[in-house]
Amino acid sequence: MSVRVAVIYYSATGNVHQLAKAVAEGAASRDAEVRLRRVHELAPDTAVDANPAWRAHVDSTKNEVQEATLEDLEWATAYAFGTPTRFGNVTSQLKQFIDLTGGLWQAGVFHNKPATSFTSAMNRHGGQESTILSMNNVLYHWGCVIVPPGYTDPLLFAAGGNPYGTSWASGGGETPDEATLEAARYQGRHLADIAERLRMS
Repeated sequence: MSVRVAVIYYSATGNVHQLAKAVAEGAASRDAEVRLRRVHELAPDTAVDANPAWRAHVDSTKNEVQEATLEDLEWATAYAFGTPTRFGNVTSQLKQFIDLTGGLWQAGVFHNKPATSFTSAMNRHGGQESTILSMNNVLYHWGCVIVPPGYTDPLLFAAGGNPYGTSWASGGGETPDEATLEAARYQGRHLADIAERLRMS
């Protein structure tokens, strides 16, 4: 049985979507089975329509990426979660999905599974690290093995050197650069490698 990685994310205007795809590519390069899944959009159309980039992203991915389900969590042997930062915290969209997992948590589905997190914000100091730490609070409760990238490869420094997880500062519109996408691919590879080691132990 190969490693099975669920990359589950929320993205409004597409930056976290790009990071999620890169994480998925990295995991797949290690021969992991990968499911790339987006969580359900909770914002009303009036909010989405007020931002053309948000509307464009919602429309472009609604048929491209399947919505996450609890079955994806049961299927996976490793997890990667991505979210924009909202006041230094996880978005309500991803949190709502996580709040549905009580039954799986009680059944011990998450125990000892490796997991990692990544994020994006507008500003360089917009709460990326606290957002990842907030996501990790869930992983502690789940009993996961948290897999940060740390400072385990020199390529991470070109992407800002965030040891908690890949993060991107969009500056209000810029999409992730190649150094950041490569850091995300590395994070996916690293997760798959750790998951394989745990599987073989």
